[in-house]
Amino acid sequence: MAQRLCESHRTALVTGASSGLGEAFADMLAGEGVQVWATARRRDRLVSLLARHPGRIFPVILDLADGPAAETAFRAAAAEAGGTFDLLVNNAGYGVFGEFAAVETAVWEAQLAAMLGTTLRLTHLAWRAWTARGRGTLVNVSSLAAEFPLPYLSGYNVVKAGLSALSESLMFESRGRDLIVIDFRPGDYRTDFNRAMRPAPLSPPPSAGLAAVWKTLEANLQGAPAPARAAADLRRALARRRSGIVRSGSLFQARFAPLAARCCPPAALRAVMARYFGSR
Repeated sequence: MAQRLCESHRTALVTGASSGLGEAFADMLAGEGVQVWATARRRDRLVSLLARHPGRIFPVILDLADGPAAETAFRAAAAEAGGTFDLLVNNAGYGVFGEFAAVETAVWEAQLAAMLGTTLRLTHLAWRAWTARGRGTLVNVSSLAAEFPLPYLSGYNVVKAGLSALSESLMFESRGRDLIVIDFRPGDYRTDFNRAMRPAPLSPPPSAGLAAVWKTLEANLQGAPAPARAAADLRRALARRRSGIVRSGSLFQARFAPLAARCCPPAALRAVMARYFGSR
């Protein structure tokens, strides 16, 4: 009989648990008997999750846009959990869709501060506690965009590449200790990611390239797997109890594309991406 995750991870904090992948991760962990502190910017967005797992889900109001307040919320939740969490899943984030020059610098800076800066703050709090006690598991939900940057999502690409770099750094530092780091790189999943874009996509007048890429992104999400597949992939990775990169998504995105990219010159890869998104 397979071991339940609660045997190795008694408590967990999952950021961005109100929808999409974060909700699927929280669902999976709670179903495995893990006590999950689930974060959202508003408590009402966690109602359905709380109803499905009474006594297993603990709501945390946390907004990555406010780093100091996020730290305070994290510390309070960790105290409720007994001092720290066994598992931290850094999932929360959003996309900003637009041409780099057309979007104000402040928008890009805010995205990097929230998704990378505040995530680093929370990771630092958890990592210090884990270093002191000698064990802990970190999951940074990066993206295949770290390997295949998405057109017109400059800030998102930078954040995800940064999270992957942070994971690699901590994998090196944790060698020989019971500190697990998983760089989880999902591809397209059927979520509300596009509807949560900031600012509103295709604000007039859009360029032809911008419109073509948006159409492809929408089509990809419509035909993508359900978030439950990502949760199943994460479950398997956690059960293995070892650090590493986990690619998740359709067979093409998660397996074939990364393999082909290793053999493809960068210029040729960019040309293929342009054709794929219809922006050549």
